[in-house]
Amino acid sequence: MSEVAADRTLTEKGTADPNRRVLVFAGALVGIVALLALLAVGLQRAGAGPEIGQPAPDFTLDLYAGGEITLSELRGQVVVINFWASWCEPCRDEAPDLERVWREYKDQGVVLIGVDYVDVESAAREYLDEFNVTYPNGLDKGQRISHAYRIRGVPETFFVDKNGNIATIFVNGSPQPKKISPITAQELRSGIERLLAQQEESG
Repeated sequence: MSEVAADRTLTEKGTADPNRRVLVFAGALVGIVALLALLAVGLQRAGAGPEIGQPAPDFTLDLYAGGEITLSELRGQVVVINFWASWCEPCRDEAPDLERVWREYKDQGVVLIGVDYVDVESAAREYLDEFNVTYPNGLDKGQRISHAYRIRGVPETFFVDKNGNIATIFVNGSPQPKKISPITAQELRSGIERLLAQQEESG
């Protein structure tokens, strides 16, 4: 091979190799981006918590007043699950409404459950006494219930229909599986009435 031919061969190899490397790198980059996108979607779904129409995660809660309550044993009733804590200032805004609405509906096939999140029992009991709370409440030991419901903080409220499924709550006219922020008496009554009406139609 002549020196000219050899130089030409080396030059061609030198230009081909960088191009090939660029293509390989671009392909790998596209693959990594696609993988990250799939992971992001998976994490988003995992963090979203239970969805409307899906079974509400079952749990048994040891109550401050003694005894325990199990969600799956409440089938046939409308259940409202409220996550709260004594150190949560927004929780104080909704506490009177929760108790008021509970007293209005407790004899109509409605159960309200308070799940106390990352709290000190003595402080929680003082909070319950301060707001004269009479509906079932207990500490979420090990945060098992809050993890199952994928809560982001407190307060959060879920409605469960008579079949044990997560029900819709309308927040500013938009259907949601939960209310993130203090829930109002009007929102509570609206959600409960809608589910009680469904009970009557299916009964």
